[in-house]
Amino acid sequence: MLKEFRDFAMRGNVLDMAIGVIIGGAFGKIVSSLVSDVLMPPLGLLLGKVDFSSLFINLSGTPQPSLTAAKAAGTPTLNYGVFLQSVFDFVIIAFVIFVLVKQVNRFKRSEPPAAPAGPTTEEKLLMEIRDALKDRR
Repeated sequence: MLKEFRDFAMRGNVLDMAIGVIIGGAFGKIVSSLVSDVLMPPLGLLLGKVDFSSLFINLSGTPQPSLTAAKAAGTPTLNYGVFLQSVFDFVIIAFVIFVLVKQVNRFKRSEPPAAPAGPTTEEKLLMEIRDALKDRR
């Protein structure tokens, strides 16, 4: 059983998938940092000095000055700013994966199609029979 598991785990597809998951997790962190630290601050500045990560709707009746204060007080909040950052993360990751898959497919298609195989011996025999039947008429 241990040998079967080792054979399964060492197959190319499983290793490729494991490497993809690890690299994908690291890539997700990079994109999250790109969105929250590089893209969102200038976008917030353009939209009137808005910090997206602090956008929230207070669901209780007590006013809270910021999202951190609301969380510290245990106030229920709807954090739509954090959600918007997650949406931007997803869109960027999806776009990069789309471009990557498109490039990989482009390289795969560069192989010329194989030349068609010639007729088999059976096909040649059938053609001879066909030609013989035409001649008999």
